[in-house]
Amino acid sequence: QEIAVPVTILEAPPVFIFGLRLYEKTKEGLKVLTDVYSEKMPKEIGRKIKPPKKYDSKKALEEAEKLIEKTAEIRVLLTTQPNKIKLKKTPEILEITIGGNTTEAWEYGKTILGKEVNAKDVFEEGKQLDVAGVTKGKGTQGPVKRFGIKIQIRKAKGHRRHPGSIGAWHPARVLWTVPMAGQMGYQRRTDLNKQLIKIGEDGKEVTPKGGFVNYGIINSNYIMIKGSVPGPKKRLIMTREAIRGQNQIPLPTINYIATASQQ
Repeated sequence: QEIAVPVTILEAPPVFIFGLRLYEKTKEGLKVLTDVYSEKMPKEIGRKIKPPKKYDSKKALEEAEKLIEKTAEIRVLLTTQPNKIKLKKTPEILEITIGGNTTEAWEYGKTILGKEVNAKDVFEEGKQLDVAGVTKGKGTQGPVKRFGIKIQIRKAKGHRRHPGSIGAWHPARVLWTVPMAGQMGYQRRTDLNKQLIKIGEDGKEVTPKGGFVNYGIINSNYIMIKGSVPGPKKRLIMTREAIRGQNQIPLPTINYIATASQQ
């Protein structure tokens, strides 16, 4: 049966792996042993990270390899590349742990150091993802909009859009569970088990005529996710494989993608 499904298109330019970081396990938690940087560093991150002058990447790799026995965890240092999709934003620098044992993680980390990683290198179509982002900010809102409490009857004393009671006599304080006015939105949230429908390389095949409203044209690789994701347009979205396991949902066959103008 053919059905229409709303999807979210996320533009996914490749990320650049510019470093490896080795951690040692101590009584006080993880402690950085050493960092290894690639010889090529994107110009855009020069304001945030500056490796030592006359840096020898090969020598740093050899010295770091001697510390593998003490290493408990290896992470890659990566940077986003918004300039590749003509987006005027400051690159974000992130740490991501490499799975597996320490030896395997080290060998894999050396192969991707100084290279770009695309979405198709990490994810598979049909799998479920967890999508994390910062939600739309809505400022200060009352408890009716913020928590969905019931509006009181017309004859209510005082106001109608407030909680009828803010708690019992005991405990003799107002609990944090009481719905009250405050900041709504602009908070980090994670949506679980979103199905990845497609990983594409040509953004023109999904871009509506005239481009997406308040965004523009897809200039790079993209991923198509079933349903919605948190946050407004042009805000960073992070994805990972579903942490609560994969649901057995078959991959749908795409027969038609609506690209009519949204203006």
